[in-house]
Amino acid sequence: MSGKIAQTRKILKAAIKEICSTSWMFVRNPEKDFTRNRKISFRDILLFFLCKEGGNLTTELFRYFRLAPDSASISAFIQQRDKILPEAFITLFHLFTRKVCPQKLYKGLRLLAADGSDIQISTNPNDTNSYFPGSSGQKPYNLLHLNALYDLNADVYIDADIGGKRCCTEVRSLCKMVDRSSVERALVIADRGYESYNLMAHIQEKHWFFLIRVKETHSIASGLNLPDTPEFDFPIQLSLCRRQTKQALSLFQNRNRFRFLPRNSTFDYLPTENRKHDPVLFYDLSFRLVRIRLSDDSFELLLTNLPKDDFPMNELKSLYHLRWGIETSFRSLKYTVGLLHFHAKKAENILKEVFARLTLYNFSSLIALHSTVPDSKRKSPCKVKFSAAVHLCRQFILGNVSPPVLEALLLRQVSSIRPGRNFPRGSSLRKPVSFSYRIA
Repeated sequence: MSGKIAQTRKILKAAIKEICSTSWMFVRNPEKDFTRNRKISFRDILLFFLCKEGGNLTTELFRYFRLAPDSASISAFIQQRDKILPEAFITLFHLFTRKVCPQKLYKGLRLLAADGSDIQISTNPNDTNSYFPGSSGQKPYNLLHLNALYDLNADVYIDADIGGKRCCTEVRSLCKMVDRSSVERALVIADRGYESYNLMAHIQEKHWFFLIRVKETHSIASGLNLPDTPEFDFPIQLSLCRRQTKQALSLFQNRNRFRFLPRNSTFDYLPTENRKHDPVLFYDLSFRLVRIRLSDDSFELLLTNLPKDDFPMNELKSLYHLRWGIETSFRSLKYTVGLLHFHAKKAENILKEVFARLTLYNFSSLIALHSTVPDSKRKSPCKVKFSAAVHLCRQFILGNVSPPVLEALLLRQVSSIRPGRNFPRGSSLRKPVSFSYRIA
């Protein structure tokens, strides 16, 4: 397996080399930036962002330069860092992910979970896109919002969209990620909050499939004539229209077949402005509304365009349960990879750190995947501890650990896999950790 581990690092280094060879595309002043030999090169910045941990900048620079007497100063690092655009780290993330992402499919589909998570950054009242003044005695704060697409079978992020919490819309972000994806066939699994005619249309136009949990009231299901049974699997053929002509108004009486969209409702496949003599345009959506029993008194309403013959009701329940994988990945991304440990105040520099962390997460996940744990003498199957993989992968990227040694170390850091375990969710709240004192 050490061959696959070495190959994964080779692919990452090739992606870094490709970015460095076109560094002029990712700097502010192509004619000046990184044209002279300095202690910190363009490549050093990329590697430092990938491998740094949560210590202060002095400690991290000492660690990166291995306590060399001529280690770069904090000032030198900041000057070099600010020359690089966030697009360098975004491009590195996509280059690496597209090249190494394993193609594990479920009935010919990639299972992609969609979700978002808030990221607290240093308080900056001037950043109106992320600033919240606080209320009821609460201190002001700034929040970024990370929207991500996560491959549930490969355990890697395939795309992400980040913006200020105030201006970021999860549905719009997901539409963007769907449109620009190079994946041919996929199933997008999303929780409540993602139900939207516009999102359904974008996925449909991509020839993908969706599986979205919806509310039973104040949702797409509202106003539909659905079966009066505890469980059902009901097909819907819906035509959307923005016009209110006499012809259209008569059609809207059939709520299960036609639906009016107001002008303030975002929908990219129908014009918002219509002249009197323009033809009445419709957009057709085909989907199923499936109500599934979770327990004696608990039900779940799912929205999907998966074919009923290939994906029956019980299978939809199992598929939606897989969405929990992105929730656990966010926890690992924040507390294991260190997405909370920022060394910058500006949102632009934080964006660089976020995509560097996403790249490190994918790299570590793939390395752990390639480290197969022998189970001949074990009572239950085991897997490599992700926390150990992240720590060792930082050294592996820098060339401080060889592939055979890395694999041997990882195989000593394993935990048992116990499928089907279910624990009640804890009620204790975890306060966000502030690292403002570490900002250079």
